[in-house]
Amino acid sequence: MTAVSVVFLLVYLGMLLGGLPFLQLDRTGIALLGAIALLVSGSVSTEQALQAIHLPTLILLFSFMVIAAQLRLGGFYDWVTEKIARLGLSPPALLAALIAAVAALAAVFSNDVVCLAIAPLLIDLCLARRLNPVPFLLGLACAANIGSAATLIGNPQNMLIGGRLALSFPDYLKEAAVPVLGGIVLAWLVIAGLWRGRWAAAADAPYAGGARAEEGHRPVRHPLNPWQAAKGCAVAAALFGLFLFSPLPREMLALGGAGLLLLSRKLHSRHMLGLVDWEVLVLFIGLFIVNQAFEQSGVPQRAVSALADLGVDLHRPALLFGATFLLSNLVSNVPAIMLLLPVASPQDGALLALSSTLAGNLFIVGSVANIIVVDAAARRGIRIGWKAHAVTGVPVTLLTLALAALWLLWRG
Repeated sequence: MTAVSVVFLLVYLGMLLGGLPFLQLDRTGIALLGAIALLVSGSVSTEQALQAIHLPTLILLFSFMVIAAQLRLGGFYDWVTEKIARLGLSPPALLAALIAAVAALAAVFSNDVVCLAIAPLLIDLCLARRLNPVPFLLGLACAANIGSAATLIGNPQNMLIGGRLALSFPDYLKEAAVPVLGGIVLAWLVIAGLWRGRWAAAADAPYAGGARAEEGHRPVRHPLNPWQAAKGCAVAAALFGLFLFSPLPREMLALGGAGLLLLSRKLHSRHMLGLVDWEVLVLFIGLFIVNQAFEQSGVPQRAVSALADLGVDLHRPALLFGATFLLSNLVSNVPAIMLLLPVASPQDGALLALSSTLAGNLFIVGSVANIIVVDAAARRGIRIGWKAHAVTGVPVTLLTLALAALWLLWRG
């Protein structure tokens, strides 16, 4: 077994486990260490490493992180959450409004960012209304994942798929609209049905009295700054329109929008860039190098041929859909997509994006958005264990994936 294959297997074992035994490494650290090992050992040259990195995806990711930082510092997410909570709706209607708003935001501003910004405030607002935060937090995570599947900018894997397969932004939006709209309805039906009659916060619950956040994890509140929030929304709206109607590269348009927002007399670039998730960018760089080296070794091509001889042809849409679902829950959706893109064609773009994104609702570890919500809850004494999440996540995932599969089959 070559050094490249050993590094690849160790990296993907780390993706599966979330770390490596006896080492203080997370997925980002493992991917980076794998790339370093290939470079230092001479298995990959610096020129090959640079060629492996898909710069358009990184630029698009970075640019929307800057736009999300603008909106966060401008208090936009806090304002939206407070507006929803103060509508005076019944709990099921409030859940519906939350799911619809979160799905729309995630389609433009990324599911992880939306969950990170909304989860802490949502907990406080639920407690203020003496509501059990758990169904609303589950609704937040599910809606963010489903909504992010609507566009090629809703999450990192969709950005990668859109860039690598050169997908049309409006064509993909039309392809994904029905599964996403149907998916958020199904998510509401599942959660509202499971929590019917249990909306109120139990008097003896540890969080019922508004337990304090853990020291060092107090949520930061950003009061609405109308001008800063409007700037961020205007840039995002302009970009969305350009993506729909302009043939110019999406990453360059987005980078220009991010540059405009960094030209500010009020918000310091240090604060803006401090909210950029640099770890995600490093994760992408490491995986780009590791996957490209493995692909050039010829092993993946031989493995795909061997599977085809056994009747498992990944070029068949149904099998590719199933493989995407399984791998997304084993090693997470971004690494899964990087593995499967070499066998995919542009016609498979919607299949890959919908399957990998909707699969994220199955278990807590299936999506970073889920982890963000569960961690935010834990810091307030609200425990959402894997069983509690799976009771909602499994039916939501199976129903939304079934809807997506039927839609793609009918469209195909």
